[in-house]
Amino acid sequence: MTVLVILLMGFGSMTMASEPEVLTTDVQETEQAPAAKEKKSIELPQWVKNIKFSGYGMLQYQGQDPEGNHTNSFNLRLARFILDGKIGDFDWRAQIQGTNVKGPGEPTVQLVDLYAEWRRFPEFKVRAGQFKRAFTFENPTNPITQGWYAYADVINKLSGFGDRTGEKSSGGRDIGIQIQGDLFPNANGRRVLHYQIGVYNGEGINQKDKDNKKDIIGGLWVMPIKGLRFGAFGWTGTRGELTATDVVYSPSSVEPSTATTTVTLKSVRKNRYAISAEYDKDEYTFRAEYLHSQGWGSDLRWGDKADGWYVFGIVPVIKSKLHAKARYQTYRVSKEWGSAKTMYEVGFNYFFTKNLQANFEYARVNDRTLANHNYNFVDLELDFRF
Repeated sequence: MTVLVILLMGFGSMTMASEPEVLTTDVQETEQAPAAKEKKSIELPQWVKNIKFSGYGMLQYQGQDPEGNHTNSFNLRLARFILDGKIGDFDWRAQIQGTNVKGPGEPTVQLVDLYAEWRRFPEFKVRAGQFKRAFTFENPTNPITQGWYAYADVINKLSGFGDRTGEKSSGGRDIGIQIQGDLFPNANGRRVLHYQIGVYNGEGINQKDKDNKKDIIGGLWVMPIKGLRFGAFGWTGTRGELTATDVVYSPSSVEPSTATTTVTLKSVRKNRYAISAEYDKDEYTFRAEYLHSQGWGSDLRWGDKADGWYVFGIVPVIKSKLHAKARYQTYRVSKEWGSAKTMYEVGFNYFFTKNLQANFEYARVNDRTLANHNYNFVDLELDFRF
C-alpha cells in the first residue's frame, strides 16, 4: 500500500511538471503570431489610394418617320470607364469609351481622355494631354448629365463631335495644352471671372497634327450671381487634310451636274465663335448658345459658312426624382434658311436613384433640305452609373 501511494504521487509529480512546458509553448506561439502578420502587410503609396474607378452606360431606343426613310432601333449609345487620380499638385484622368458611333455607323472602342492638370493655384492651372476643347458651355458637360438624347446639332457640328469638316467623332476633344483659372473672389469667396485658352493639334482625338499648324481656342465668362454665367469663345485654326465632296461641272454649262467627285484640301481654315448664357442651380437648368463658323466643310456645296443656336430649360417637377424639359434648336449647314434643320423637343427625366435614370423625348422636326420638311422623332434611354 505504501508503495502504491508513492507511485501515484510520483506519477502526479511528473504530470504537473509537464504542464508548464505545454503552457509555455502556447504563450510563445501567441506572442509570435502578430509579428508574422505584420511582415505580410503592404502599405500602398498615397497616389494609389487616391485612384478612383467609375463609369456609366447609356442604353437607347430611337425612332423617326421622315418620308421614305422610317427607322426605329434599339441602340447601345455608349459605355465609359474612367480612372481619376491625384499625385501631389496634379490631378489626372484616363477614360475609355465604347460606342457605335465612330463615324457613320462605325463601332469603336477608343481612348477619349488622357491628361494631367497642375492645380496648385485656382488662378492658374495647366492641363496637358487629350481633353475637351475650351469651346462653349455645352461641350464640357457629361453626356449622362447633359439631359438630352444628344448634344444640340450645332454643338455636334461646330464643336468637334461629328464636325462639319468630316473629323471623326471626337466628343469635343483634341490633343494639346491649356491654361485656365478663376479670378476675383467676392466677399463669399466665390470667384466671378473664369478664363481658359488652349493650343491643340486641330485634328481631333488620337491624331497627330497633319499640317504642323495649331488650333487656338479661348473662352471667358463672368458669374455675377451664383449659378448664372455669361460667356464668349473664339476658335481659329486649320484642318490638316480635309476630304471633301465637290460638284463636277458639265463642259457645256455653268450649271452643276448631279455628279460629284472627292477632293483633298490641305490646311483648311476654321474660324469660329460662340456666345453663351446659362443658369444652373437647385436642379433648374437653362442654357442658350449661338455658334458661327467660317471655313469649308466636307461638302463644298455647303459653302464656307454655317451657324446655329439652341435654348433649353430643365426644371424639377418632383425634386431629385422627376424633371420636365423643353428644347428649341436650329442648325444651318450653309448659313441660310434653305439649309436649316429645326427641332422642337419636349420630354422628362426620371431618377429611380441617383445612379439610375430613364429619359424620354419627343421632337417635331423641320428639315428644309427634305422634300417633305416635317417628321416626328422619339428617343427613350436607360442610363446607369457605377
